[in-house]
Amino acid sequence: MTERTAQTVEGYIIDEGPASQRHKAHQAWRHAETIKRLSDRLIGIGPFGIGLDGVLAWVPVAGPVYSLGAGGLLLFHAMSAGASAATLARMLAYVAMDTATDAIPVAGWAVDTLFPGHLMAAKALQKDIESKHGLPDEIDAKTRKKRKVKKTRR
Repeated sequence: MTERTAQTVEGYIIDEGPASQRHKAHQAWRHAETIKRLSDRLIGIGPFGIGLDGVLAWVPVAGPVYSLGAGGLLLFHAMSAGASAATLARMLAYVAMDTATDAIPVAGWAVDTLFPGHLMAAKALQKDIESKHGLPDEIDAKTRKKRKVKKTRR
């Protein structure tokens, strides 16, 4: 199957084709990776981690604002990648639970510090993208990290 390129008429894109959809999805996959790392895995110890979401949970206004902003950005990328309705609903539930815990002082903030809502939402999006478009080319399927490319000497 050949991949179509975008066709333009008077400056308007009329047909993006499957190559462009795959590119957008892989771009969303990379953005989700960045958001999950910043929000919930800046410092990782085994299966546990803490990120900006956990730290900012203890700041009364900044916590909910960050949580909503990062969650909204994840959902935006999910929609641009063409994620399924079930994935969007799951992501929305994770982000809503993560943000709702900010409303309860001290105990809620502690729960928000430990609950990786953005990480779970990002993983749901990445799984959806992988099932439709595969992993981005530069990601190693075995380690799920960027491939190290050997430089050749000339």
